[in-house]
Amino acid sequence: MSPNDDPRRYEHLSRIRLEDPEAVARAAATRRRHPGLKHGVQNFIVAADHPARGALSVGADPMAMADRRELLDRLQIALANPAVDGILASPDIMDDLLLLGALEGKLVFGSMNRGGLAGLVNEFDDRFTGHTAAALEALGADGGKMLTRICLGDPDTVATLEATAKAIDSLAERKLIAMVEPFLSVRDSHGKVRNDLRADAVIKSVGIAEGLGSTSAYTWMKLPVVDEMERVMASTTLPTVLLGGDPSGTQDEVFASWQAALALPGVRGLTVGRTLLYPHDGDVAGAVATAASLLNNPAPAAATASAARPAPSSDRIPVKVSE
Repeated sequence: MSPNDDPRRYEHLSRIRLEDPEAVARAAATRRRHPGLKHGVQNFIVAADHPARGALSVGADPMAMADRRELLDRLQIALANPAVDGILASPDIMDDLLLLGALEGKLVFGSMNRGGLAGLVNEFDDRFTGHTAAALEALGADGGKMLTRICLGDPDTVATLEATAKAIDSLAERKLIAMVEPFLSVRDSHGKVRNDLRADAVIKSVGIAEGLGSTSAYTWMKLPVVDEMERVMASTTLPTVLLGGDPSGTQDEVFASWQAALALPGVRGLTVGRTLLYPHDGDVAGAVATAASLLNNPAPAAATASAARPAPSSDRIPVKVSE
């Protein structure tokens, strides 16, 4: 995919981390910030926090996201599109992108709880092992994201809810956004965690999640696109971004579902990763440009369709695996 397949193209990142680890903080401090969120302008955020939860698969490829160099290539191509407003990433990827200068003028969201590893025996005990609110404030980030899976049959759920509420409060104290990604989840007959994507289940998860913490002033929802999305969006007044998840169906079908959901009141944009970073045809720039064209923004996104593709720096229940 990359015009630059030199295996040493990111070796300088290792050198900086070894010899000058404070360079990450300097890059964060000198980074140009995003101009700010505005009502009526939908935001486009690329998600890249999956590997930190052991979720490396995309479609049928169980190790699609394993090569960090390739992932950084793809992220830089996506972020080079001016219609992409920002990034959602785990600390390791965030630090790489800061050192690469790829986050100038972008929204920055840190991934906070990555302890519920994919396939872990106690996956619902989704502890906060990533960014803290204090660390995000120091980075000059805009907020933090938390995956909030609610399993009514698992006692670990209450601990996750309590930790999520504390994280929301800690972010709000710093006037940072809490991007909460709720699901009603179960274990299937094979022990695999699955998310219930029926509209009633999503609505119930929203009702629980939006009540967490002592204030919702800085809380957003991050929700899947499901059938009866109008009912889902009627369940909240919180700003909501749409997630992509592991792509299923054709790319055209996925984009069509996003376009319909983006037209609903309260939907403030997209926060997607694998669908755009690992499209079926391998054309990251093309997938990003198409997604950008779906946003209901006042100014046309015509420029995104022709964006340059820069070389990166050296009663069956529908279910879906979590971001």
